[in-house]
Amino acid sequence: MKPTVLLRALALASLATVAAANDYKTGALEIQQPWTRATPKGAKTAAGYVAIKNTGSAPDRLTGGSLTGAGGAQVHEMTMDRGVMKMRPVPDGIEIKPGETVELKPGGLHLMFMDLKARLVKGQSVKGTLTFANAGTVDVEFAVEGMGATAGTAAHRMQMDHMQMH
Repeated sequence: MKPTVLLRALALASLATVAAANDYKTGALEIQQPWTRATPKGAKTAAGYVAIKNTGSAPDRLTGGSLTGAGGAQVHEMTMDRGVMKMRPVPDGIEIKPGETVELKPGGLHLMFMDLKARLVKGQSVKGTLTFANAGTVDVEFAVEGMGATAGTAAHRMQMDHMQMH
C-alpha cells in the first residue's frame, strides 16, 4: 500500500474514532458529544449542549442532568420575541421520539447549570449526568469550549485534538 493511501486511511479512521470519542449509549439512546462553554470569572450559570438520538421504538424524555461544581441543572428553552431573548424552564423535559434526534444547542433548547462553584475553563472537561424518564441517569463528560463556541466549533476542536494525539 502506498504511504499516501495509508495516511489517508489512518486519517479517516481517526475521524471516525473522534466521532465516537465523546459519545455515549444507554438503551436505545445515543448521546453525542456533550459540551459547554467556558465561563468568565464570577459567572453563576452555564449552558450544556448535546444531541440525543432515539434508535428505539418508544419515546423517552430528557428531564434534567447535573454538572460537577454546579448546584443544580434544569432543561431550558431560549426563544426570541420581538428582539427580546426569553429563557424559561421546560418543566416536563424534552421528548425524544423514536427515530428522531433532538439537539440542545445555543439559541434553543439546553441544560442550564446553576450556582456554579468555579469557572469552566476552555480545553477542560467536566463530569456530569443526563437524566431520562425511561433510560435513567447516564454519566457523561462535557467538553468545555470557548465562550463563543458553536456546535460546529466544538466538534471541530475535538477532531483536531484527537488528530494531534496520533
